[in-house]
Amino acid sequence: MQKNNIRLKSISEVALELGLINSNNKKPLTHTLRFWETQFKQIKPTILTGGRRYYSEKDVQILKLIFFLLKERGLTIKGAKKAMNENLKNLDDRNSSSIKEQYFRKIIIKKSKSILKRIKKING
Repeated sequence: MQKNNIRLKSISEVALELGLINSNNKKPLTHTLRFWETQFKQIKPTILTGGRRYYSEKDVQILKLIFFLLKERGLTIKGAKKAMNENLKNLDDRNSSSIKEQYFRKIIIKKSKSILKRIKKING
């Protein structure tokens, strides 16, 4: 969906992007995102007719950070809220060891390992 030249993603697209998928029926766990909306004031999706939620890129980045804090770091909802509120200034500071930097570092390492695996397969 296009709105004002900004790409908005549906709740299902975001759930799939985060890897929130039911292991039995392979459907996106959209209820998790709706719950996180109630817990984290930083998430503000656009809600259109019929109550359909669409997320901006900023919302998706915040959700990725929440996912990292809850699933990767193992924080509770309360701990993740505290981390996000205390480190709000650090989230965009590239020179600090902020939570956002740690998250992206982990993603880069994961992707690098995947690329190395593919190169090793090719070189056999």
